[in-house]
Amino acid sequence: MTSEAIDIFTTGGTIDKVYFDALSEYQVGPTAVADILAENNVRCEHRVTQLMRKDSLELTDEDRAAIRAAVEKSQADRILITHGTDTMIETARELGNIAGKTIVLTGALQPATLKHSDAEFNIGFALAAVQSLPPGVYVAMNGRIFDPATARKDRAAGRFVDNGG
Repeated sequence: MTSEAIDIFTTGGTIDKVYFDALSEYQVGPTAVADILAENNVRCEHRVTQLMRKDSLELTDEDRAAIRAAVEKSQADRILITHGTDTMIETARELGNIAGKTIVLTGALQPATLKHSDAEFNIGFALAAVQSLPPGVYVAMNGRIFDPATARKDRAAGRFVDNGG
């Protein structure tokens, strides 16, 4: 049995980084997703669950197993996952053989708390994608939908690309 609600699982990453002035650095903080959705008057039924607060470079195999377990356990057939961009593709590939669910991963190259962040756009874009794509696993970044089997992050360009370019 599936639910009409969209499950949104947050894992941390740049999208949820906040500046800790006393430390003069960014750290992953509480998720910004619920606030972003409320501030933008999003009315589709959804549940936000913070699974972890980690930079994606710190994610372990156990963390990816926990993300997978949350997706498999969810009664929703549409899942949005916010994730750090550095290892988003690896996590998406780990979710690749979950049948019957539309799973979309997204993140941001700048923290949601910054004025010029891509976070709000990417979350909105991913929310639309998860509602319209057929079952499968996708990465929604930079206004494009990527197949994790053929995509990669181009760190130098600051965007995602297909392996072909």
